[in-house]
Amino acid sequence: MTRRRRWAFSLVSSTIALAALAALAEAEVVQMGDVRVTFEGSLRPKALPRSGSAPVRVAVGAKITALKEADPPKLQKISIAINSAGRFDPAAVPVCTMRDIQPSTTQNALRACGPSLVGAGSFAAKVLLPQESSFPAGGKLYAFNGRYEGKPAILAHFYGTEPVPTSFTLPFVMTTRKGELGTVLTAALAKATGKGGYITGLSLDLDGSSGSGKTPYLSAACPAPKGFGSATFPFAKATFNFGKRTLQSTLTRNCEVRG
Repeated sequence: MTRRRRWAFSLVSSTIALAALAALAEAEVVQMGDVRVTFEGSLRPKALPRSGSAPVRVAVGAKITALKEADPPKLQKISIAINSAGRFDPAAVPVCTMRDIQPSTTQNALRACGPSLVGAGSFAAKVLLPQESSFPAGGKLYAFNGRYEGKPAILAHFYGTEPVPTSFTLPFVMTTRKGELGTVLTAALAKATGKGGYITGLSLDLDGSSGSGKTPYLSAACPAPKGFGSATFPFAKATFNFGKRTLQSTLTRNCEVRG
């Protein structure tokens, strides 16, 4: 069952990602059994060239809610496919490695990989067994351009002090494929939460102007047909794998031809 509604996204206060997501007007809600997922995202600016490309910012976020008193099933994997009109260029930004930032405090991660920073975000989790938890209960994350198992990746690093001081780096592996939604970011979450809890919210705000080179990290064009000044298109499709069940949600957005 799918429906659209307005929703103010709030996981933790005073983060770059929350400031961006709070401004979003539409979200997609999908539900199966006793679990509900709210997925939303934005593309800025909306005025883009028809040919060529311009730097953009892309924000995506999800919230997982249990519809009963029992805890929701654990999210095992999340994949976010981005429209092919958008283009990532990992070569435009220095590469950060897992060894540089894991384990590490936020301050040390930024010191080691500041030039690789491509965005920020937030996460929220429910810790069931503090003594067995391998991840913090919530906080701000920082997104670094990196590689994981030989593939381009966004390394989402977060550090928290509750229930105990802990750092964790979640790699979103980047792959490309043919079709309208050509760039896919995939993260495996089962090892992140272990037996000690589950993730209830996650957001990323990626800044295309990152890096010092002439080529932007993230750029896009407006996929409007010739003769049309605007276009409505599938912006992002998220797949949430809970093990025995899978939910999918697609966001539709619009753009205007610049110039």
